[in-house]
Amino acid sequence: MAELCAYLKVTESDLRMTPVNYREFAIRKRNGNPRLICAPETELKKMQRLINIRLLGGLRTHYSCTGFEPGESIVYNAEPHVGKKVLIKIDIRDFFSSTKEDRVFAFFKKLGWNNETADLLTMLTTFKGSLPQGAPTSPRLSNLINYRLDCRLGAFATQIGADYTRYADDITFSLDEDDHFKITQALSFVRMILLETGYRPNKKKIRVIRAHQQQKITGLVVNQKIQLPRQTRRWLRAVKHRKLKTGSCSLSEKQLQGWLALENMVIKQRE
Repeated sequence: MAELCAYLKVTESDLRMTPVNYREFAIRKRNGNPRLICAPETELKKMQRLINIRLLGGLRTHYSCTGFEPGESIVYNAEPHVGKKVLIKIDIRDFFSSTKEDRVFAFFKKLGWNNETADLLTMLTTFKGSLPQGAPTSPRLSNLINYRLDCRLGAFATQIGADYTRYADDITFSLDEDDHFKITQALSFVRMILLETGYRPNKKKIRVIRAHQQQKITGLVVNQKIQLPRQTRRWLRAVKHRKLKTGSCSLSEKQLQGWLALENMVIKQRE
């Protein structure tokens, strides 16, 4: 416990007395369905940020894991899949809530913490038996805990001559050839590994996308080069034109700057 307090630069009393309180609310997904957010209250959020920076920050994730990682982005997630004959996209259902507290505890034990400290760290980073969506520690912990998952899927991709990346709950394989056997093999293998790990694929979001179709990964088109979808580019061009001509547009200044930053990031990082 003293060593953990030294890492986090807090007193043992502060660590033990941190109240584990969350504020739960729902936001709507793009498809209209609700997404439950569990936002930690101020004291807990502060402690989780310390855990993120001082305890988890220097640990290594798999190179194929691109979501929520420093120096990574949706562009780098899409890059290995540009110009491929086939994309295989698989979404993990209820990703954070399916990452259970026993796996979190086992991860902290594997780092070398004893039962007492591993149990305390698990209590500070989980809620209702799993990683809470909305906690600062959940994205980083989900990547670290799933290192072996990424290793197994990455090794399988190499075996069949595919490329593999994972951005949070979005798994993507891509192939240079439209090989029905390899596609079937990949879908079967990924499903097996996910079930063994405690996850389930979202059957409604499994996609096999070929080169004559729009191949899109984490919102970016990758058929020939990485770019925003054509409809989005046209809309953004119209918004910028209206802003230039009239001084106003349908977006707030903050929203417009956000879209322009995304457009510039895509152009810069793909080069």
